[in-house]
Amino acid sequence: MVTRRMDLEELEKIDSKKMFKVYDIWPDISKESYEQEFSKPEFGDIDHIVFAGMGGSGTIGDVFSSILSKNDIHTSVVKGYLLPKTVDKNTLVVVTSISGNTHEPLSILENSKNSQAKFIVFSSGGMIKEYALKNKMNYQEIKMEHSPRASLPKYIFSMLKTLESVIPVKKSDVLDTISKMEIVRKNISSNNLNENNISLNLAKWIAGIPVLYYPWGLQSAAIRFKNSLQENSKLHVVTEDVIEACHNGIVSWERNSNMQPILIQGYDDYFKTIERWKILKEFFNSKQIEYKEISSVKGNIISKLVNLIYLLDYSSIYLAVLSKTDPTPVKAIDFIKNRI
Repeated sequence: MVTRRMDLEELEKIDSKKMFKVYDIWPDISKESYEQEFSKPEFGDIDHIVFAGMGGSGTIGDVFSSILSKNDIHTSVVKGYLLPKTVDKNTLVVVTSISGNTHEPLSILENSKNSQAKFIVFSSGGMIKEYALKNKMNYQEIKMEHSPRASLPKYIFSMLKTLESVIPVKKSDVLDTISKMEIVRKNISSNNLNENNISLNLAKWIAGIPVLYYPWGLQSAAIRFKNSLQENSKLHVVTEDVIEACHNGIVSWERNSNMQPILIQGYDDYFKTIERWKILKEFFNSKQIEYKEISSVKGNIISKLVNLIYLLDYSSIYLAVLSKTDPTPVKAIDFIKNRI
């Protein structure tokens, strides 16, 4: 565990593009986005929603899929070039590219002419906007904040408002989510760089390769944390469904390594999952393997996911700074994109 303190001067110096300042106002961005007036297209007879996007845009699909997991609407998340063959006239395809220039969702739009599905497109402009408008598709432009990954709450809450007709979410649940974000901010923001900051403490603890354990309902938060650690902290990360891991991945702990288990738990996980967490912790204790526990807030599924992402994302920024790594540049991604 890194024991040295972090101060605001160091944060501002290493985080050259001031990503942390955007995270400091995530609750404000969320509130303003949800209160905005958007055109709300009506989509009738929808029984399948496909969320298509990559990176930060792909996380949006993961979150919405989790939100809808207890509804009758079937959801799919596509992180690639092609739609599933189950897409038909009762399918709504939600294509998101925060940058507006991502090739995979653009490919999906170009193939839309061969589909009977209904489409709606979200981006900050770029080629995606140009294609959508040229082909008279439902399109909503949402400004990017700093970077695609830092823009997550702006897109989630704007899309919740725009897609009210097909995503049955109570306004009270959304407002509760934002209210809890304001509470979480008091603990994790750059205004609280002390020993009580949960995100900073987690960042200081991470010294090896994190192994993120999660229950199925919180998968989107775990995947997002993996992505943020990779992009911001430039770190290798492993994710494991806690139930599935007990049938395979758990065996790898019989050997010593620099892997570090992080248990991402829900406030009210399914009782069998709670039982499994208990057994897993008993196993780690018996092997003298140190682990870290992170729990969601109490509340609805949106609140749990968004607030977990908020806390964990900020931890990835702190870890980057503690490692003297600027969280914003993603040179490896640029290398790939420049060759596509």
